[in-house]
Amino acid sequence: MKRREFLAAAGMTTAAALVRPSSLFGAAAPTPRKKRLVLVGTGVRGISLWGKSLVENHGDRLEFVGLCDINPGRVAYAKTYIGVDCPTFTDFEQMMDQTKPDTVIVTTVDGTHHEFIVKGLEMGAEVITEKPMTIDEDKCRKILQAEKRTKRKVHVGFNYRYGTHFTKIKEVLAAGKIGRLTSVDFHWYLNTDHGASYFRRWHGLRRCSGTLLLHKATHHFDLLNWWIDSDPIEVHAFGALDHYGRNNPFRHTHCRTCPHKDKCKFYWDITKDKHLMNLYVANEKYDGYLRDACLWRPEIDIFDKMAVQIKYANGVQVSYSLTTYSPFEGWQIAFNGFEGRLDSWDGIPWEKGLQMPSQEELHALEMKQDLQEDPTQFNSIMVSHNFGPVEQVKVPKMYGGHGGGDARLRERLFVSPNAPDPLGHAAGSRDGAMSILIGIAARKSIDTGKPVKIKDLTDLEPQVKRIQAV
Repeated sequence: MKRREFLAAAGMTTAAALVRPSSLFGAAAPTPRKKRLVLVGTGVRGISLWGKSLVENHGDRLEFVGLCDINPGRVAYAKTYIGVDCPTFTDFEQMMDQTKPDTVIVTTVDGTHHEFIVKGLEMGAEVITEKPMTIDEDKCRKILQAEKRTKRKVHVGFNYRYGTHFTKIKEVLAAGKIGRLTSVDFHWYLNTDHGASYFRRWHGLRRCSGTLLLHKATHHFDLLNWWIDSDPIEVHAFGALDHYGRNNPFRHTHCRTCPHKDKCKFYWDITKDKHLMNLYVANEKYDGYLRDACLWRPEIDIFDKMAVQIKYANGVQVSYSLTTYSPFEGWQIAFNGFEGRLDSWDGIPWEKGLQMPSQEELHALEMKQDLQEDPTQFNSIMVSHNFGPVEQVKVPKMYGGHGGGDARLRERLFVSPNAPDPLGHAAGSRDGAMSILIGIAARKSIDTGKPVKIKDLTDLEPQVKRIQAV
């Protein structure tokens, strides 16, 4: 394909996807009856992406028959916020017995995902779980065994795959524009708003999140597996906690009552957010969870800087890093091949000038579930040929729902689950496992100072060619 034809095709494909999310998957599946859903874990993510947005956009195809959370106040608020009329529970098995759902959506603390995935499968439902699928190799093995035993499916919510920018990168790589892939450099920057927020929440405890190598980087490791189209075989990593946690001369329990708020650059006023006040602060009396906990508290035991080397079965090598206290939120990636190189990025502020945008406002816009395309803005994918020109592929900028990924993920799961999937967007338990196994191996490598082989963590056999979910 000539350069002009390639650029035109790239633009037309992306534009069509932006206008009609379902066009990625073809005709909608018939709906003989509404699918019966239950949701366990009614935090922000659960009640927005998997709650309110599902009801508003796909209420003709599904119905919630139960909501569950260990916090009775939070689950009661969730029912009102989502806009459903179904019973609420604090006991998962009781909910399953009484409601007999088709599908369980798991959005609890990461460290408990495996409990509800396994019970959900065993009690007769398929399962959709938020990433990461779980946080250690033993829990991963239990999930895979339960899926095999019950013959019911686990779907993992890798919404990043569906984002228009990431999808276009996959398309360009699949077209072979840079030849055989040999190495990848991938760097992700979390800012002092979003990045810091992980250390205020339960994510700051390893037993809950498995560290950000699981909770956050599982997104990135899955993208790498998907783009590279192979399985990881070995990981060597470095990491430390040298900014948050104990690394500060003063601390308190949480921001609202903090005596140091006037001098703490990370002071965060949750009282300005009515939704979070109603969901969390109003229900602290039930479980003691502080949504605005101090990010300097000494019990924080995750890493705040991480560098990971990954070797794949097809010979590709990856250098990955994650920083949690950058002045801006963004990422940069480069794919090196025998015939050229692909570069892309997002959120790098000096690309458009020296004025630093509001990082808090940018994150809020990204997390909103109503999609907004900005026709005046675009992301770039630069394809540099070893002995030829540089090609620019422009992807129209999409704000909201993780670059359009949330809406397309829901579309795949609930509207066109059996449609053709040429790029392999759908993610099953094997995808979930291969993603978290990189994070688990990286965590073990940091703890031991030694490289870790993936085969030592799992019964799954790493494949030179990634096995696509069906």
